[in-house]
Amino acid sequence: MHVFDSHVDTPSQLVRLRNLGIDNRYGHVDFPKLKRGGVDGSFFALYTPAEMAPDAATRYALEMVSAVYDCVDENPDYAALAFSPDDALENSRNGLISVFMGMENGSPIQQSLSLLRTFYRLGVSYLTLTHNGDNAIADSAAEGTHWHGLSPFGRQVVAEMNELGMMVDLSHASDETFWDVLRVSSAPVVATHSCCRALCNHRRNLTDEMLKALGENDGYVGVNFYPAFLSAKFLSDPSDAALFDEAERVEAAFIEDPSDVTRVRAWNEMQDRLETVWRPGVKEVVDHIDHAVEMAGIDHIGIGSDFDGISVPPKGLENVSLIGRVFEEMRRRGYDENAVEKVAGSNLLAVMRRITKKL
Repeated sequence: MHVFDSHVDTPSQLVRLRNLGIDNRYGHVDFPKLKRGGVDGSFFALYTPAEMAPDAATRYALEMVSAVYDCVDENPDYAALAFSPDDALENSRNGLISVFMGMENGSPIQQSLSLLRTFYRLGVSYLTLTHNGDNAIADSAAEGTHWHGLSPFGRQVVAEMNELGMMVDLSHASDETFWDVLRVSSAPVVATHSCCRALCNHRRNLTDEMLKALGENDGYVGVNFYPAFLSAKFLSDPSDAALFDEAERVEAAFIEDPSDVTRVRAWNEMQDRLETVWRPGVKEVVDHIDHAVEMAGIDHIGIGSDFDGISVPPKGLENVSLIGRVFEEMRRRGYDENAVEKVAGSNLLAVMRRITKKL
């Protein structure tokens, strides 16, 4: 069985924080953990914050591209870059983990189709149109008020991505953007890291109508592991919510200067304190898989963990080495091996073939 994850946020930690060749204490993703978890490959997302100015976002995205290339070059016994499903399968045959690249937030392309093509040539296989803010391409789920869907430039972006064979990712998009893209895209589209709104009423999650539409579109949904998208009970206790807010500030300070001993100590202590917060676990992840399968069909669902982009992982899924527990729970619920294999990774490779034109 092949296991492929459609979204991890590891690149933003590569620039200053992490050596992926060693087993990091608190990082969700590194090559030893991927190997232990039986993961054949992951999409490393080049995330740029919505508040970052376009020029700064472009520079930072290029730094992350370089960091991804560097980390693969430094770990040739563990990993290799992949630009197509065939690359990934060949890497697996050679005992190597595949590192794909996606881009989370379209700000780095500024308002330039040439920059879009440049990132595609560098190996960026999908573009998540927005993050937590409206941009020049489209409205986001977090705001969703500027364009009421795609901008005029955004329509050009989708058309160009269709022409290139680049995957259009609708995670983080507003509802209006979602339906706009489905109207104008000539190719299937994906939501690389999203959950089900029927089970957890969060604006980032997909409605049943959206899930059905993605199935009919021959697209793909990677189920997200972020506890706030899995269960409304997460952070419903005000003291837990306050602790989580504090944790985000501590983490931001640590990432800003990981050489500061005081910040490192505060970050380490915070990880232990976060263990006291109730959070959903493997059961809730598979509940969302169940519902997404019911709405979109078994051929259109996969895993988009969001590891390294979530401050708190689900209970029992503290890092990527434990991802097999999701597939064990699916088997316990009666999924046959063919269905498990589809969700574990073959659906992601299949939609890539449908969209990317890389056979």
